[in-house]
Amino acid sequence: LDAIRRVVGAIMDNLLYSPKLFDIAEELLAQGRYDAALLLYESVAEVEKYQHSERLAICQYRIFTIQIDDDQSRNLRAAILFEPYVERLDEIEQLDALKDLANVYRSLRKWDKVDEIARKLRAKAEIQYTLKHQQKKLKDDESKNSLSRPMFVYITYADLLCASVCDAQGDYQQALQYTYAYADLEWVRETDDDTLYWVEMYQDWARCNIYVNKLLSGDTSVLADYVEYIAETAHTVEDEKLSKLLNIMIAANRYNLNVDDVLSRFKIDIDAFTHLPLSTDMYTQQVVPDYIAWFCYEVAYYYLNRGKYNDGFKQLLCAMVKAHILNNETYFINCTGLFAHFQAYASPEAREEYFKLSEKVWLDNVEKNDTVNRCK
Repeated sequence: LDAIRRVVGAIMDNLLYSPKLFDIAEELLAQGRYDAALLLYESVAEVEKYQHSERLAICQYRIFTIQIDDDQSRNLRAAILFEPYVERLDEIEQLDALKDLANVYRSLRKWDKVDEIARKLRAKAEIQYTLKHQQKKLKDDESKNSLSRPMFVYITYADLLCASVCDAQGDYQQALQYTYAYADLEWVRETDDDTLYWVEMYQDWARCNIYVNKLLSGDTSVLADYVEYIAETAHTVEDEKLSKLLNIMIAANRYNLNVDDVLSRFKIDIDAFTHLPLSTDMYTQQVVPDYIAWFCYEVAYYYLNRGKYNDGFKQLLCAMVKAHILNNETYFINCTGLFAHFQAYASPEAREEYFKLSEKVWLDNVEKNDTVNRCK
């Protein structure tokens, strides 16, 4: 990396090298050599920052996707820096860029931004989908190769994002309307296997989220049916099971429901949540870790309020570790407050682990902020 940095520094005064270095960066990215690719993208972006070129926008998009990691504070900065460049991308590539940007803001609970970007995504995707079917000379696979999903998915995903915004704001009736919208896919013209896969996926998500909106709005009569639905769809990927069970825990704590049987029934799945596989997909990479921390906190809250202190403190410490990894101050403060409320019931082992973790967080912050540490 140092060698690449020296070479790039020596030649980048000449704009003629920019296209070639960009091509090399694309090759390195495809090979999974992200650190090396990042150096080249940053160099090309720096040289072309006054050019207003599409290549500059693509560099900024690549920098954004490479820099996104576990630290939510850094992710917010990366999203803010990238957002102005979205409109400079090719109109097709804007769809994936907006989807990725929305997922990062979603993991950060920046619901105003999620709503704004979702509406942009829907408008742009509708235009591109209409153009695709109006232009007779357009090859079927012309845009397909540059998108990570079939084009109709970007329209339905925008509706799903708007529904999540309404859920976060407690407007469950409006969330249901958006859910009904992405459940109705008769307008989709394509019939290939990839399209049929995504149509089935959205109809399944719609069925799930209709249960969820009713449950979170206080209609606890759907709980049994929702639990059976989760069991029926046990073949689904783990991150979907995580979000489904998280909804149950939120409802249980909100409406004082007893869900001991649910936690027992899905214990194996719950134990596996902290070991979910890594993914390059922005939703799995960003939203799922946030859900894991949130889930652990909700389960801890549930157990502690029911006097199951060993299980409660175990989940609470797990939530604190996840919150620290995410650099999510809100989660961490909630966890410390919950511990303080129930600390009289903590075992010596739980107390020791809690204070060790608290000290580690403090020392990490001292190092990160370059604060003088005179403690011995």
